Amino acid sequence: MKIVVNAFSARLGGGQTYLRNLLAHLPDCEGLEVLVYAPTSLELPCHPRLRRGHTRWPTENPLTRAVWERLILPVVLRRERADALFCPGGVVTTKAPKGCRVVTMFRNMIPFDQRVRDSIPWGRQRVRNWLLQRVMLSSMASADLTIFISEYARGIIERLRRIKNPVTIPHGISHVFRTHGQEVARPAFLPRREYLLYVSRFDVYKHHYEVVSAYAKLPELLRSRFVLLLAGETDLPEATRVKDLIDRLGVGSQVMVMGAIPYRDLPAVYHHAHLTLFASSCENCPNILLEALGAGRPVLSSSVMPMPEFGGDGVVYFSPFDPEDIAARLLEVLSDPGLARRMAVAAAERSEKFDWAASARQTWGQILTLVEANQARV
Repeated sequence: MKIVVNAFSARLGGGQTYLRNLLAHLPDCEGLEVLVYAPTSLELPCHPRLRRGHTRWPTENPLTRAVWERLILPVVLRRERADALFCPGGVVTTKAPKGCRVVTMFRNMIPFDQRVRDSIPWGRQRVRNWLLQRVMLSSMASADLTIFISEYARGIIERLRRIKNPVTIPHGISHVFRTHGQEVARPAFLPRREYLLYVSRFDVYKHHYEVVSAYAKLPELLRSRFVLLLAGETDLPEATRVKDLIDRLGVGSQVMVMGAIPYRDLPAVYHHAHLTLFASSCENCPNILLEALGAGRPVLSSSVMPMPEFGGDGVVYFSPFDPEDIAARLLEVLSDPGLARRMAVAAAERSEKFDWAASARQTWGQILTLVEANQARV
């Protein structure tokens, strides 16, 4: 049984986190081979059933990658006698040969969130999301199996298009992020003072602007005790807007814009936070929220779905659009040590519902079942 994975679109943290954990838990299945096409930045685990595919065709540019998927990948599938093509990026432009099942996945929520799309200036990015919505809907409707990572996202797609074989498998939490109750060394780059943590790439729908506005509303006594640490890529214009706000509010000595933190350091960063915020209003399955739960620290989260689907009663929620509400929830938790301790326990308990090994096992199980059923019909 041979499965080809087209993961060339997995260029950012979330997509690569998913693939690392999925491939780290390959099933012990007789005769299984998995051929993975992925960016060179994604380090694949060493496994006898796993090999990396190489192509001389340029695949970093979306247009040339689309040509490769349309013209060359079908040749690869025939040559390899592939039983299944798995496209976790959600876009399938490849016509699979007869007998090869197609599996896709819905991860990118932005093309289906009108509020976020309207916030993007007119130009290439806005047109891209308009096109992505249509291509992704078509891909999911025609696939032999579509994997959703939240019930919320599945409901949105199923209201738009009939999906013939849907399944919901949420992401998990890696064991390296389950640090509650452990001794974890404090990285030297962290501030000496206690800190409030927000990990996310700077983008409008991540609401850093509202988080900083809320933090500035806290009493000076609390701001002098807790610095606000913002960790995430700063390559978008929103980062400049937030930095300007920090200067305008006069909280430059209390808000630290850290930029991207290496993945290997993130568990310790979560672990040593006094509390973690997650203020996004557009997610499919919020990996950052799950990782924060694993640290067993108090978590305050956006109330926009699907965050409550994952945080359950282990999280305190706020409106990410309202700095007053964010500030009120922060003040409530920071002023009540007993509440903070109860929230920490609740977060750790909630984290036990999510496990990468279980997610990978369900995913491979669904794909293998699909292939076996197809082989039985031949």
